[in-house]
Amino acid sequence: MKIRLLDIAHARSGDKGDTANVGVIALEPQWYPLLERELTRERVARHFAGAITGGVERYELPNLGALNFLLHGALGGGGTLSLKTDAQGKVFSTALLRLELDVPDAEARHLRLPGAGG
Repeated sequence: MKIRLLDIAHARSGDKGDTANVGVIALEPQWYPLLERELTRERVARHFAGAITGGVERYELPNLGALNFLLHGALGGGGTLSLKTDAQGKVFSTALLRLELDVPDAEARHLRLPGAGG
């Protein structure tokens, strides 16, 4: 089944120079391994293709049930240089939460993901 990241995680983003920082936090501790498996650097880079010009770094914070992504070349030079509407990268968290994950039905039920049923 398809699961929206929005339904299983919270996200927050900001900036540091020309790099957007996006933290993704599992809403339930048992959902963190799914995020860890599915939200790879490559997957996030594909999701933001055309919006960023650099690479993606991923940092795991299992004690917080979170992943942190650095999106390089995302802000047109950074807050004081950029002509982008969102020069501080606040929208990147919302954009990432639009990602959909394909989760096998049995796993979705086992994890009690939203919409998976009993």
